[in-house]
Amino acid sequence: MKITSITTSPYASNSYLINEKILIDPGMDADRLIQKIKEHTQPENIELIILTHSHFDHCAAAKSVAEICNAPIAIHKDDAQALKSREESVSILFSAPAPDIDPDILYANGDIIKISETEAMEVIHTPGHTPGGISLYEPSSKSLFSGDTVFPNGGIGRTDFTGGSLDQLSASIEKLTELDVITLYPGHGPVTSDDVNKQIRLSLQMSRAYR
Repeated sequence: MKITSITTSPYASNSYLINEKILIDPGMDADRLIQKIKEHTQPENIELIILTHSHFDHCAAAKSVAEICNAPIAIHKDDAQALKSREESVSILFSAPAPDIDPDILYANGDIIKISETEAMEVIHTPGHTPGGISLYEPSSKSLFSGDTVFPNGGIGRTDFTGGSLDQLSASIEKLTELDVITLYPGHGPVTSDDVNKQIRLSLQMSRAYR
């Protein structure tokens, strides 16, 4: 699995290009993202755009990027309605309108996203930061795309936005501790392969300490 990390947002939200055909979290700046994508592949080669959750800093560019790439947009079913809300998408904090996205694909926990003949990602519903937040796990490479659920060094997603829940976040992180993860691809911050399982357990401890 070939993974390219791209950061174009002033709020340092990460986008990930997988096998030059799947894009996770387009961020806020469509023009800059497309420029970066062109360094690796042609935009029309993008077959799927996945949103780990509905917050503006991760999805504001999705609609424009989808039109350029002619690719469908996917999100968990519990976050679909938030894409129409300034409060739930937190676009109000950016003095911007809601993303106003009509997703093409609605995920549920346990759905499988095929990457290649030998690779696929499992959709893991990890609410807490948002009701429909997801993490994506690819077992052959032991890669975890965690959105804003966990970050390196024990970091955890905020729960003080509309739809957030610390209890749900803690339960979600506990699910992630059951995985064997070699590399963590977070929604913000650096990619890490430094004893990731230990880092996720630390995130669980942090979430429980705040409860």
